[in-house]
Amino acid sequence: MKRVPFFLGVVFLLVSSCATTTVKRIDPQSQIDLSGYWNDTDVKIVCESLIKDCLSSARVDQEIRARGGRIPTVIVGRFRNESDEQINTAIITSIMETVIFNSGRLDFVAGGSTRDDLRAERQDQQSNSSEATAAALGNERGADFMLTGSVRTIVDRAENQTVRTYFITAELTNIETNARVWLGQNNEIKKVITRPRNRL
Repeated sequence: MKRVPFFLGVVFLLVSSCATTTVKRIDPQSQIDLSGYWNDTDVKIVCESLIKDCLSSARVDQEIRARGGRIPTVIVGRFRNESDEQINTAIITSIMETVIFNSGRLDFVAGGSTRDDLRAERQDQQSNSSEATAAALGNERGADFMLTGSVRTIVDRAENQTVRTYFITAELTNIETNARVWLGQNNEIKKVITRPRNRL
């Protein structure tokens, strides 16, 4: 009777040793599609397209000239996920913001939770920092434009095949007038996914 628990322990060790996790590093530029859903390759394609469109926009040029060469300031607004997937749209806006900012064409000011944290810190400094070092209130730099956008999908299914098409839009809007300054769209992401047929 004492041998049974020992035997089960050996079997457990053998089974668990066969179920180890393996990790393989790959080239970050490689394209891998496992599920057919939105992935890092899609983000790269979309961002490259939209950023190129924004930076070469004649309307953005016109806005810069209208301000006497002063670089317009942008704040990032909501980038909505209106698809049928769980998509982190913050990655799209973050990449766009970084590349456009580094191009020198547009300046960005903090928005969202970052802006809330900065305001809270400034307010805290009024009570807890010396007058000489406390950041002054009411000196935030106002933005000229807001960057917003959305991700949408069209899904077509028949038997064991699914076609997923993604429509990504991004837009710059004049905060004072609500006039669109730039509007970009990317619909290059289209995938045909074939699943194994169910066997009875």
